Amino acid sequence: MLRRLGILIVALSVSLSWAPEAFAQVSDSDSSEYLIKAGFIYNFAKFVEWPATAFAQPDSPIVIGILGTDPFGTLIDQIVQNKKIGARGFVVKRLKWGTDFKELRECKILFVGDSEKAHIGELVQIVKTLPILTVGETPGFAERGGVIRFVLEDNRVRFEVNVEAARQADLTISSRLLTLARIIQQATTDARKPG
Repeated sequence: MLRRLGILIVALSVSLSWAPEAFAQVSDSDSSEYLIKAGFIYNFAKFVEWPATAFAQPDSPIVIGILGTDPFGTLIDQIVQNKKIGARGFVVKRLKWGTDFKELRECKILFVGDSEKAHIGELVQIVKTLPILTVGETPGFAERGGVIRFVLEDNRVRFEVNVEAARQADLTISSRLLTLARIIQQATTDARKPG
């Protein structure tokens, strides 16, 4: 399993690094970058364990919420189409800030788009004790309490993990996934206050 994940990450990284000129063209860059990010989101679901109480039924789907402006288009839908992890399929929902919070609670994975950076602090407070894998790409997302943040390094998609935020959400992240991540410490409000 670790070998398969390693091969997937290498393949995804290589495919992005083979097209550095695409980063000059916004649409090409976005489609390559977000295809890789969508693939990662699908694979994160394989390496995260939710508490049994997170799902109503043994075959309840893994709901992926996209909050804010959707950078994926149909890419993420295509990647998870007809895929299952155990008995669970996938459902992708597009959400807007101010949406009924019941819809947020239904999500098991919540991608927070850059358009929602003004709401990250409030969002983290709303979902921090819910079994939701929050994924974002805004600088500081993991430090502010998001679980996983995508970063681009040398034209490759990498990710950071806030292990404490995962623990607060009652999520267990496989050590195999953690070995591939940069571990981020959550900023504390006490650390920011003058002494």
